[in-house]
Amino acid sequence: MSHLLEVNHLKTYFKLNDQTVKAVDDVSYYVDEGEIVAVVGESGSGKSVTQYSSIKLIPQSGEIVGGEVLFEGEDLLKYDTNSEEMRQVRGGKIGVIFQEPMTSLNPVLTVGEQIIESVILHKKVSRKQAKKRAMELLTMVGIPDVEERVSYYPFQFSGGMRQRIMIAMAMSCDPKLLIADEATTALDVTTQAQLLELLKDIVKKTNTSIVLVTHNLGIVARYADRIYVMYAGGVVESGNNKDIFSKPKHPYTIGLLNSVPRLDDPKDRKLIPIEGLPPNLANKPTTCSFLERCPFQTEICKSSPAPKLVELESGHYVSCYEEINDKGNLKYEAEFASASEQTLMKREWTSKENNDVVLDVKNLKTYFPFTKGLLNKKIADVKAVDDVSFKVYKGETLGLVGESGCGKTTVARSIMRMYDPTDGEIIFNGTDIGKLPKSKLKDIRKKMSLVFQDPSSSLDPRQKIGNIIGEPLIINKLESSKESYNNRVDKLMRLVGLDPNLKDRVSHEFSGGQRQRIAIARALASNPSLIVCDEAISALDVSIQAQIINLLEELQEKLGLTYLFIAHDLSVVRHIADRIAVMYLGKIVEIGDWKSLYDNPKHPYTKALLSAVPIPDPFVEEQREYQVLKGEVPSLLSRPKGCVFSNRCQIATDACREIEPPLKESEKGHEVACIKV
Repeated sequence: MSHLLEVNHLKTYFKLNDQTVKAVDDVSYYVDEGEIVAVVGESGSGKSVTQYSSIKLIPQSGEIVGGEVLFEGEDLLKYDTNSEEMRQVRGGKIGVIFQEPMTSLNPVLTVGEQIIESVILHKKVSRKQAKKRAMELLTMVGIPDVEERVSYYPFQFSGGMRQRIMIAMAMSCDPKLLIADEATTALDVTTQAQLLELLKDIVKKTNTSIVLVTHNLGIVARYADRIYVMYAGGVVESGNNKDIFSKPKHPYTIGLLNSVPRLDDPKDRKLIPIEGLPPNLANKPTTCSFLERCPFQTEICKSSPAPKLVELESGHYVSCYEEINDKGNLKYEAEFASASEQTLMKREWTSKENNDVVLDVKNLKTYFPFTKGLLNKKIADVKAVDDVSFKVYKGETLGLVGESGCGKTTVARSIMRMYDPTDGEIIFNGTDIGKLPKSKLKDIRKKMSLVFQDPSSSLDPRQKIGNIIGEPLIINKLESSKESYNNRVDKLMRLVGLDPNLKDRVSHEFSGGQRQRIAIARALASNPSLIVCDEAISALDVSIQAQIINLLEELQEKLGLTYLFIAHDLSVVRHIADRIAVMYLGKIVEIGDWKSLYDNPKHPYTKALLSAVPIPDPFVEEQREYQVLKGEVPSLLSRPKGCVFSNRCQIATDACREIEPPLKESEKGHEVACIKV
């Protein structure tokens, strides 16, 4: 049987600083018509480079040094990169949906013009026909008011809408294959669910195939037919969806699954991260690439060349000596059994009940002026945070969740007084800091720390990390001598799992997970009683994410820390938080302890958020009923009258559209802002 796409022994190498980086090293896979194939793995595993190599879309520093890419029986590698034949394939027969639409869309052309250009190029039709096709495509992907918005520029759309436009462009020439490269990674769970359902419908209606490049195992469980697991430039395991999730064979696949928090996890399950880092692809080991990180390694693994992919059972392939050798198989199964028990390891977790309030936010409002014209005349207020109240108790973690633009980060920055609140009270350790002059905030900020989403942009690239971590000690005069200062920096580094001998290095010499550990060490330097984590793990791979979650939990237990934990990943928030507040359009719509909020959500928005989160288990996903939340978060300048969620709510009534419901207690400790509850 011939495949739509068949890649055989593909090799792509890059020349960097006189070194050869083997980014894709002998990769083979196939895609059939009408199926969704997922490619998963950590950053740097070669997922994206493999896909771009297949359509000859790699940087000039890269070279495809071997293999073949058969698309409909034709080897694409025989065509020149910029040849007419290759252009007809790229964007014509094979469409690509990139991760970041703003880097792919031309900012000076309307979205309609960009789609029209693609249709004319590949379909050889008139401009009138191309415009008609553009409007059909924009309608198909759910862009409202197409007649007007076809003339909009990319900046006039939200992130989710821009990604829909990217899908429309990729589909403009009726491709037989779509490559979706982390196409939903930067999106909210609700927008992500909308787009993935859209792609699933496209597959059903047009028999288009999709290669889904992602690190989100929940998405893979819900949508993929088959899976390729990549590590260090090669495929280490492949098979159908259910086989990979129910009986993973490669230790790396097992490690990925153990690292991921799930909505249906026991609260006290301890995440098991994959220790260590992937190998340097410029100096790739001749043995198994996963050897140094593998908990199951044996003498045969250490002394033998890298194992080849071998079919263990129908369609299920693995490259692991412990699985390939019958003799070693028994031992491996025994060790795999113990690894399975490890996933049930319990962390020390108890519900925290006390009345010691660290932070009490009352009726917080943070507005920003909206100006227009040459004179920047104020015409309205952007109500980013509008009458928000909550408490954070000593030693607990309060999770703050919601879609992008709901006001989570504005709340955090208002609490830290990076933004001046418009109204309300921010009572920290008994002092209202909301209206304190900035000259008096130094002593307060010593006890409050903020960990940002992206450590790369929050760490000074010119400073040694020892100086970065120790800076709060100098600013707040917390150490009296150079010796005590150095000892304190060393202690902070050990506390977050970093070697103090590395303190003379700069931040770019560390991995993403290590940089986030540096940021946490700096946050701990002034002995704070409250740490605000603003999307502190969202940019990390699943295994590194698990390491940071475990670290935060261990530090909380050891130091008695209090966290305000902001995230859009509800699985992570469920795992780490004691109580959870759900925000929508500048307001809290529901707040309660983790169990009541996840087991019995009251607000329609909370239910939609939880429904949108996929569980990394295809058997569970088959049984789940989930709803896709329609529409997008409206502009803060045109928020709906009455309940802020009324224009997207499936059960909204006329009363909901007129009356703004207050946050009220529906049961002990569980408050909700909904007329129908």
